Parts: sequence; C-alpha cells; structure tokens
Amino acid sequence: MVTADPRGAALYDVEVRHVRRQRVHRAFSHRAYYWLVDLDALPRLPRPLRPFARFRARDHLGVPHRSIRENLDAWLAGQGVDLRGGRVLMLANARVLGHVFNPITVYWCHDAAGALACVVAEVHNTYGGRHCYLLRPDGSGRARAVKDFYVSPFLAVEGEYAMRLPVPGERLALAVTLHQQDETAFTATVTGTRRRVTPAALARLLVRHPLVTHRTTALIRGHGTALWLRGLPVVPRPVHTPQEGVQ
Repeated sequence: MVTADPRGAALYDVEVRHVRRQRVHRAFSHRAYYWLVDLDALPRLPRPLRPFARFRARDHLGVPHRSIRENLDAWLAGQGVDLRGGRVLMLANARVLGHVFNPITVYWCHDAAGALACVVAEVHNTYGGRHCYLLRPDGSGRARAVKDFYVSPFLAVEGEYAMRLPVPGERLALAVTLHQQDETAFTATVTGTRRRVTPAALARLLVRHPLVTHRTTALIRGHGTALWLRGLPVVPRPVHTPQEGVQ
C-alpha cells in the first residue's frame, strides 16, 4: 500500500500530442503517464517501486537542499504571492531509475481558504534550463503569457502562449499554444484519465509505458533531428538569465 497520506495524489494515463505549423508542418503523439501530487503529502511507495517514482527538489525550481514546496513558496514570495500555507498540487513526471525530464511542470496554488490563487507553469528545455511563468487563469483555466524562454531550437523567443490549464479532475485536459506573428506556431496537448494511486496501478503503467521519462527525452530529440533533416534552420540560443530562486 501507499504509506503516506496521498491527499490529491493521482496517476494520469495520458496522450501527449505536439503539432508544429511554422514553416514545416509536423505532428506526433505518444502515450505516457503523469503524477498529480500534493506538495505537502508526497506519496511514499513500497520499497521495490521507489526507484520508479521519486520526487526530488533538484528536478524543479530553486535549490536542492530545500523541499519543492519551500522553493515554490520562496519564488512566489518574490512575485508578491503568499499562499499562507494553502494547498499546492503539482503535475509532473517523477524520476524513473535516476532519470527525469519535465517539458512542463504545472503547480495549482491555492490560498488558505482553498481558492485557486494562481498557477505556475515551469518549463524545461533539453539544455538544462528552466523558466517559470506566473499565471492568473480565468474560470475555465485559460491564461496568456509572453514567451520568455528558449525551448525548441527551431522557434525564436518571441510571441505569446495561450494556455488552458484547468485543475485536473477525473479527466486531464491541458493545452499550450504558441502564437508568433499572428500565426499559430506550435500546439501541445495532454489529455488523460485519472487513476487511483496504488502499487498495482503504478506497476501496470510501468509495464505499459516502460522508462517513460527516458522515452520522452528520446522522442523530443528524435523530433528535433527530423526537423533538422528537413532543412529547418536552427535559431541561435540566447543567454538566459535564471530567475531569482530558479537556478
């Protein structure tokens, strides 16, 4: 059994779909799974399964000697946000056999009264960088943000993201669309079904999606190689100044 109070913890069996429309039209999708966890009650699994589901502060914003929650609170304080101990749900990949890559980690941040105060979208690239966007979604989970971070080597750091990030329920349905020069350059969606966190449920997902984080990294690199082979020019990577508290 799960040995910690798994408040809000869930597994989502998902389909991830990317569609690129700028210069070269290319789409691909793959199956995966994500964790939804309460940062104040991270699940602790039976010892044989722990190497397949670890949550480490060094994989997210801030410094590794503090918890993920402490780092998030510190970053939010720098943005003028105080949750006063309110609940935070995080959607992310867990570390699997020592490896993790999260193209995006989403934090739904609630205040002490339980109302959604803000959403943080933490974006990672394959160069080891990360950047956080503070979002104030409307009632349907929609928000916009100016693109400030280099992600794809084939997309310039310009334009605006339109995001739809509603708090997950029985279904997970997220979407991020990049608009550049009045055109849709890129769209990513994540859709899936909630699963209760049990050792058996995780074991089934591990069999269905083995080495899921390794595969995610390999697919992203393979997608980039395919675009490069089709002659798409590489956009030079600008120097990114890390945000305070997001190293």
